[in-house]
Amino acid sequence: MARPRPEKKDQPRTPAERRVLPMELQIGDRLVDETGEWEVIGRPYTTNAGKDARVRVRKIGQPDVTEIRIWRAHERVSVKRG
Repeated sequence: MARPRPEKKDQPRTPAERRVLPMELQIGDRLVDETGEWEVIGRPYTTNAGKDARVRVRKIGQPDVTEIRIWRAHERVSVKRG
């Protein structure tokens, strides 16, 4: 006797959070840290013989606030992609 399969419930679609290398960041990705939520507005590039990765970001809700964030090239970064 076969058991009936449980019904799947529709879950609201939310942007999936991922952990990516800094060089895999894409324009539009969102980062969250202790200072707030940031959006990637430039392509990542490396310095220091490829050991550091940098990317330009803009603060959500304050488009005039921009920064260049720096990570070690091997670190993983948590991002939300829409």
